[in-house]
Amino acid sequence: MSGRQYEERRVEFRILGPTELLVDGVPVPLTAPKLRTVLVALLLSRGRVVSDASLSELLWGPLPPATMAAQLYTYISRLRRSCEPGLDVLRGLRGYRLDIGAAGFDLHCFQRAAERGRQSLRDGRYATAAGQLASALALWRGPALADVTESLAVAELPRLEESRLSVQEDRIEADLALGRHACVLTELMGLVAEHPVRESLRGQLMKALYRVGRPADALRVYEEGRRLLKGELGIDPGAVLRDIHRAVLLENLPEPVSRAPVAVHAPEAKELRPAGDAVVTDDLWGGLVPAMLPMDVGDFTGRTDELAETLATLRGQRDGRRGVILTGAAGIGKSALAIHAGYACRSDFSQGQLYIDLREQDGGPKDPVDVLGGFLRALLPGRHELPATLDERVQLYRSLLAQRRVLVVLDNASADWQVRPLLPSGDSSHAVVTSRCPMPSLEGIHAVRLGRPDEPAARALLAGVVGGRRVADEPGPAARVVELCDRLPLALRVCADRLRNHPDWRVADLVDRLMCEESRLDLLCEGSLDVRARLLTSVMELDPPSRDAFRALSRGDAAPFTTAEAAARLGVSPRRAQVLLDALVASWLLEAVPADDGRSVHRFPPLVALLVREQPHQG
Repeated sequence: MSGRQYEERRVEFRILGPTELLVDGVPVPLTAPKLRTVLVALLLSRGRVVSDASLSELLWGPLPPATMAAQLYTYISRLRRSCEPGLDVLRGLRGYRLDIGAAGFDLHCFQRAAERGRQSLRDGRYATAAGQLASALALWRGPALADVTESLAVAELPRLEESRLSVQEDRIEADLALGRHACVLTELMGLVAEHPVRESLRGQLMKALYRVGRPADALRVYEEGRRLLKGELGIDPGAVLRDIHRAVLLENLPEPVSRAPVAVHAPEAKELRPAGDAVVTDDLWGGLVPAMLPMDVGDFTGRTDELAETLATLRGQRDGRRGVILTGAAGIGKSALAIHAGYACRSDFSQGQLYIDLREQDGGPKDPVDVLGGFLRALLPGRHELPATLDERVQLYRSLLAQRRVLVVLDNASADWQVRPLLPSGDSSHAVVTSRCPMPSLEGIHAVRLGRPDEPAARALLAGVVGGRRVADEPGPAARVVELCDRLPLALRVCADRLRNHPDWRVADLVDRLMCEESRLDLLCEGSLDVRARLLTSVMELDPPSRDAFRALSRGDAAPFTTAEAAARLGVSPRRAQVLLDALVASWLLEAVPADDGRSVHRFPPLVALLVREQPHQG
């Protein structure tokens, strides 16, 4: 059999993500890790003979079984049978080689697209370079070599990851030349955190920070790198990084050389082909990779542990998890964290990021049928007639995502029935859900609970918006603002915006205004950032019995109360009262706290208590 037979059947090999072999577009089962290891080892040899000894080392390590030769022959035979007559595994001198002929191989496509992009970068065609390099990166469907033996991964993964990171650096360099500093800032922060001694990335981050008006942060990034290099490696920063540092100090960093738009075309996952120019069609989504994430919070502060936990899940470091649900009280920062995490791992989902706010303008839940319609139009450019029923749309949606590496962000979900049809299946795409409800019935979703930040983190949030000096000059009033806002991030951000918009105000002046309980919720409203509205939405999302219980309890004073006292107010048995109280605690509208006598009592959180006091006046 010769490699020419590949022309008769379309064979595709994929290793930039889960190992796949497709014949005429149909996946060939590769169920055993050792079978995948043999295939990948032969592919990476580029047609050269891989000795029996090398294959044995990759499969079994230094202690192969006595039947090594027979087992190895079995794996080769299984490969030949899997896609006969498309796979040509030839026996050489004490080894095997693979002739792929004209078959597609995603690693080769990646390397060719990357080289075209680098040539465009060298020629100063930055918009073209950015598109070509992004197309190359889009061929990565996830972590490579995660499903082969550890020996093969240890031997080959560093080279593949270095190649990917190098292309990512070049794409960022093209984006920086185009003046897209704000767009790459979050991505660079994540990369520098992952590769702290890689000076090229640190230099790019310094440029981006300087260009978005944060020179002090750029200098801090340099100083952190200098200390790290000196402490861990005993060396000083290189000449290039020192030059960037000097340019930031002297405020003479060169301007971007171009501000042309970047055209990005991602190859379809179902067919491996070299990346080309952007495709223009009469459809609005034609030639575009969905990038629906709202604008990231530029001064995002804190949530280090929660962010790390979210990113680890999205990057496949938690087996069997296909997404994350962020839960917490209204205004706790769930949406901000979800969007920030989306930007931090955007390069891991280079074939698209889908986003939807699942809450209607009137506060009601959006219909999954309509949401799927929007997603499918983005994933299927062109004038397609979409299926009418929910089941058909779900099947089409999941089939499309099974072929791609896509992040799906589902914001402000109200219930599991709304979320379940929108979750991707398979291992390549992942989801982030935000909700005030934990939704334990969602299988394979890792829950991350967001509580109120501690006092230092809350002050840091305040300082991140209004400036550290202004907060440091009035530590007592700043601590009082944090207390009056109950450390709720939304309330703190509103207060920070008010201080930023009133530079003549002292922090103490804001405290004086917040001290008036009757008007505090009025003060905690700035445009769409409205604490009272968020709390009322939490009440309206309760099921009818819980909503009636909240209203009945709010007719009394806001002092803590026992279960027995709640039962008396509600006119129900203590057992039924406990069920209703638990539902309100789960919705973040009540808190269970220990009393002085050791019993558990319930109370309204401070800002909810202000809302409760308003209720009698609102009928």
